[in-house]
Amino acid sequence: MESGNININSEIGKLEGVIVHLPGPEVENMTPENAERALYSDILNLSIALPEYNNFIGVLKKFTSVFEVSDLLQDIINDTKIKKKLLKQICRHEHDEEEDVCNFIEKISNEELATQLIQGIEMHKNNLTRFLDNEKYCLHPLPNFFFTRDASFSVGNEVIISKMARNVRDRETLIMEAIFEHHPLFNVNTVNPVQKFDKTGKGTIEGGDVIVARNDILLIGTGERTSTQGIDSVIEHMKTKSGTHHIIVQELPYKPESFIHLDMVFTILDKYSCMIFEPLIIHATKYITIHIKIENHTVTNIKEEKNILVALRSLGMELEPIFCGGNNDSTIMEREQWQSGANFFALEPGKVIGYGRNTNTIEALNKHGYDIANARDIVTGKSEIEDYDKLVITIEGNELSRGGGGARCMTMPVARQAVVW
Repeated sequence: MESGNININSEIGKLEGVIVHLPGPEVENMTPENAERALYSDILNLSIALPEYNNFIGVLKKFTSVFEVSDLLQDIINDTKIKKKLLKQICRHEHDEEEDVCNFIEKISNEELATQLIQGIEMHKNNLTRFLDNEKYCLHPLPNFFFTRDASFSVGNEVIISKMARNVRDRETLIMEAIFEHHPLFNVNTVNPVQKFDKTGKGTIEGGDVIVARNDILLIGTGERTSTQGIDSVIEHMKTKSGTHHIIVQELPYKPESFIHLDMVFTILDKYSCMIFEPLIIHATKYITIHIKIENHTVTNIKEEKNILVALRSLGMELEPIFCGGNNDSTIMEREQWQSGANFFALEPGKVIGYGRNTNTIEALNKHGYDIANARDIVTGKSEIEDYDKLVITIEGNELSRGGGGARCMTMPVARQAVVW
């Protein structure tokens, strides 16, 4: 990836650069008592999750340029001006600029600060109230940050800064915005559409709900994490651009939590196929699909579609659905969707990464011509990605999946090669 060359016009173009974050002590700082506040329904065992994650990252490093959030953050806060600006934003948001707390944080060394802004900063117990406070942290850990997809996402040559549905994740967006605005690796226009266009105070949008189907087509889920007001803000931003653009909106259930984002029920695998949770994408009657057309700065049409696949077909994208959990048993479909079985990440067209624990989903891919390789074999060189025409690389994910996301959730692509449609 060349410096500053942000370019995402599809989900499947050959990957040239991706941002990730290695889960660390911030995950183990969760307890059963605070897990719900951290948006987890369970607590993860880091000693088990890390080997799974390292195999995942090992595959990515075999294939493309990989950038670690904490390294990028360390680079930018070495600039005193940038550091002060970021800390002021964080303190304003989380401590209403409480002076002694902000001063305490600012005195932390740059080397420690980059880590502690993610892993959490313990409260300085310097008065009676704080001494008696059961709260351990003045800045809470960010256990969700290894899901780098959510806080920001690339569309075309821009980076969109998310507005998270839960305040506990807002620091992630501040960090990612600072990285893209100030790191010399990225010479890119950052856009915060909710901040710019939403007047209701209800606008939210998260990257897991946004799928770049083609350079002129966005798929966006609306449910627990992305509001209709947030999507309206994206529409307003797209109206600033020339040409024709399509936004296909899919309503999602608020419960169970496995429907948190669109990419938990729909991901694109190659030019001709996609992975779907069939009961929602094809057979849902309660949750509708809306097609919004924008031409020359104006919304010219809004209509209901039968489903995402029909809407895409009308725009020249004919995708064959492969069913998460296989075709035969709705119980298996539900179980494997819960385990992020529909959440795949494409390295290039037809070469994807997903959780191997979803055996029926992997078998369905195999029946559709995908060979199967274990991530460990790719990392060690026993198998080579380029030796296959169509390939699903499996990571174990027995522990990682308990965090509520899969391979796509754990990546923020910043550059892909163009796809010839």
